[in-house]
Amino acid sequence: MPSAPEHTPPPLAGIGDEAAPDLGGQLAALAELGWKRLELRTVDGTAVAALDERTFDRAAGRIREAGTDVVAVASRIADWSRPATGDFAPDLAELDVLARRCAALDTRLVRIMSYPRDGLPEAEWGRRVRARLRELARRAEDAGLVLVHENCAGWAGDRADRALELLAEVDSPALRLLFDTGNGVAHGYRAPEMLRDLLDHVAHVHVKDAVTAPDGGVDYVLPGHGEAGTAECLRLLAAHGYAGTLSIEPHLHLRPHLRASGADPGRGDRSAFVAYGHALEDLVARTWHTGGRIRRPGGAARHAEDDAHRAGDGVPRAGDGVRRAEGVR
Repeated sequence: MPSAPEHTPPPLAGIGDEAAPDLGGQLAALAELGWKRLELRTVDGTAVAALDERTFDRAAGRIREAGTDVVAVASRIADWSRPATGDFAPDLAELDVLARRCAALDTRLVRIMSYPRDGLPEAEWGRRVRARLRELARRAEDAGLVLVHENCAGWAGDRADRALELLAEVDSPALRLLFDTGNGVAHGYRAPEMLRDLLDHVAHVHVKDAVTAPDGGVDYVLPGHGEAGTAECLRLLAAHGYAGTLSIEPHLHLRPHLRASGADPGRGDRSAFVAYGHALEDLVARTWHTGGRIRRPGGAARHAEDDAHRAGDGVPRAGDGVRRAEGVR
C-alpha cells in the first residue's frame, strides 16, 4: 500500500520589522511563534546598512544571544526608492557595508530589486539594469554573498521572461531569485503562472496574500485567504523540492515604500504578525506535501536537512488586511 504524502515543512521566518520597529519586539514576536529565523530589514526604522557600527554590533549580539538565525537581509539596493536614473554609488556602497555585516550575521542572502524606470526609454532601462546587476553580482560573488532579486519594483519585477533574461545575461552564481507570493495582485500578474517559469532559480520566498478592493486598490489578508494564489505557489514549491525558507511579509500595518513620498509608513504589529505566522503554519500543513509523518512547521526543533543548508537559504554552497493603493514593497 503506498505511503501517504509526507508533510516535511520548510523553515519559517519573518521580516522582523513587520512585527515591531525595535529588535527586541521583533525577536519577541518570533519567540511567541516558536520560530528561530529572522529576515532583517530595519532596526528602529533604520536599514541594516545604515546603522552605525555600535548599533549594528549591539543588534548582531542580541540576535546571537537569542539563538536566532538571520536568513536574509532585505536591502534597499535597486529598490522602489532608487530609480535607474539615479546614482549607482549608493548601491555599491550599501553592498560593501552588507558584505561585512552579513558575515557578522552569518547570512548570505541579500534581497534586491531591479530599479524603477523613472521615464527612461524601455531599451535604456533594461540596459542600465543589466549592467548594474552584473557589477553588483560580481562584487557579491567576491564577498561570498548571493543577491536574490524580488518580483517587485523594477525592470524584471513583473515578468518571468525578463527575470530569466536578467539571470542569463548576468550569468553569476551570486544572482538568484526571491519569489513573493502576494505581489502579483498589485502588479497585475498571476503569481503561480509566473512561478512555474522561475522555480529552478528561486532561493528565497516571501509569503503574503492580497485581494483586489472594489475601488481597484489592494487589501492584504492572511495567507491563503486572498486571490494571489499563495496556496498554489506553496504546492508548486513543495513539489519542486524547494529547500529554502518561507518568510512572512504580512504588510498588514507597515508600508515601507511610503517613506519615499514622505508619508507615514506605519509600524509593525506584533499580534497581527503572530496571527499571520500561525495562519502560514496552518496553510503549510495543508499544502506542503513532499512525499510519513506530520511535523509542525517552523518550530523549535532543528532538523538534519535544515542544518545541511544553515539558516535555510537553499543556496548551494561553493565547494560543499490593510489597504495599499500602490504595489507591494
